[in-house]
Amino acid sequence: MLYIVLLLVLAALGLLVPALTTSSTVWAWSSVGASTAAAVVLVADWWLRRRDPAASPTVDQHAVADDQRVVTPSVADTPVSSDEPPEEDTDAGDLLTVADLADEVRVLDERPRYHLAACSWLAGRPTLGLPVQEARQLGFTPCGHCRPDSTLASRHRASQT
Repeated sequence: MLYIVLLLVLAALGLLVPALTTSSTVWAWSSVGASTAAAVVLVADWWLRRRDPAASPTVDQHAVADDQRVVTPSVADTPVSSDEPPEEDTDAGDLLTVADLADEVRVLDERPRYHLAACSWLAGRPTLGLPVQEARQLGFTPCGHCRPDSTLASRHRASQT
């Protein structure tokens, strides 16, 4: 259908050139007619696809046609975060201070929070050490239990005096 529309639009353009060069209304109206026919074909195609969803290929059908596998995440694949600690409500001043620090924080694989090493929520879980600046850049947010942003900012301010 789109090829037909493309041909009609090209025909309309082709008819518009003689209409402009010869000042003949026949060519101009022929161009308008070709444009209208293209619009009618587009509307008819839309109407048919709307009424018959099987006529329009879905993403899965495109993937099968292209020999690709579409992977849709299932509920079982998503990590359960019901026991996730809350996010620390970080003060803007602390955030600016922490953003430039290289102090190490602890993160868990596939968990959104970063923690202090002494955080009770970590309790024997395998962690990975990262500089707080890098953890922030990677999208981790501070833990509400151990409050790493306010603790690290306080330590930094104390060391500056």
